[in-house]
Amino acid sequence: MTAAVRTAAVRINARAGVVIAMAAFLGVVAFFWPFLVAPGKFGSNYAPPLIFGVLLVIVLCVVISEIAEGGIDSKALAMLGVLSAVNAAVRPLGAGTAGIETVFFILVLAGRVYGPGFGFTLGCTSLFASALITGGVGPWMPYQMFGCAFVGMLAGFLPKASGRREVALLAVYGSLSGYLFGFLLNLSFWPFSLDPNSSIAYLPGLPFTEQFQRYLAFDLATSLGWDTGRAVTNFLCICLAGPAVLTTFRRAARKARFRAPVRFDPGGSAHRGGPPAPPERPATAAPS
Repeated sequence: MTAAVRTAAVRINARAGVVIAMAAFLGVVAFFWPFLVAPGKFGSNYAPPLIFGVLLVIVLCVVISEIAEGGIDSKALAMLGVLSAVNAAVRPLGAGTAGIETVFFILVLAGRVYGPGFGFTLGCTSLFASALITGGVGPWMPYQMFGCAFVGMLAGFLPKASGRREVALLAVYGSLSGYLFGFLLNLSFWPFSLDPNSSIAYLPGLPFTEQFQRYLAFDLATSLGWDTGRAVTNFLCICLAGPAVLTTFRRAARKARFRAPVRFDPGGSAHRGGPPAPPERPATAAPS
C-alpha cells in the first residue's frame, strides 16, 4: 500500500480560516435556535428558521468567495464542477428510501483527498445543484448545504492514515457524519412538527436540559431509522468503493497538479510546475 497523499486543491488562507470559524459559530446558532429563540418572538412561529436560513445563504456565499480568493485555479474549478454534477446526479438514486443517501461518500472522499476547502465548497455546490434538479428548493436547503459543507470540510482534517486504516477511518467518519447530519437537520423543524401537548414536542420556556431531553427523545423516535440508513449507506459505499475512488482522485490530482508553481527560464518563457527548458545552443559559424 502506498502512503496517503493529500492535495490541497483549494487553499484556505488565514482570513478565509477566520471567516470559516465565524461561519461555524453562526451555523451552530442557526441549528440550535430552538434553545435560544422561542417561536413567536419575531412575530411569526416560522420567522426564526427563515431568518437563519437567509443568514446561512449569505454566510456561505461569503465563505466561498473568501476561499476562491485565497486560491482556486481553473483545474480545481473544473474538478469541483464535475464532482458537483456527479453528486447531484447520484443523490436521487437513494434519497427518500429508508434514509439511503448516496451523496455523502463522494463528499467525504473528495474532502479527504483535495482538502478541507474543496470539501466545504463541494458540499455547498452539490446540495445546491441537487436541489435545483430535484425541485428540493425550500427553507431547509441552506441547512442542508451548511451541514454537507462541514461534512466535506471535516473530512479534510482527519488524521493521516494509509491503506486499509484510511478506508476504515473514512468509513467510521462517514457513519458518524450520517447521524450528526440528521441530528442537526431535525433541529430546524422540530418546533413545528408535533402537537405541543406531546411529551417530545418543543415547549418554549423549559430549561435547556429538559428541552434537550425532549429533543433527544424526538430524534430517537422519529429519525433514528432514517439516520441509520444514511450511516450504513456511507459505511458500505466507502468500504466497497473507497479504495478505487481514492486512487482515482489521487491520480487525477497528480495529473492536474493543482496550484503548481510557475517557473521562468533565462530566455523568458514560462513553465508551470516542470523544470525549465534547456537553453538553446548558440549557432556556430560554418567552417571555411
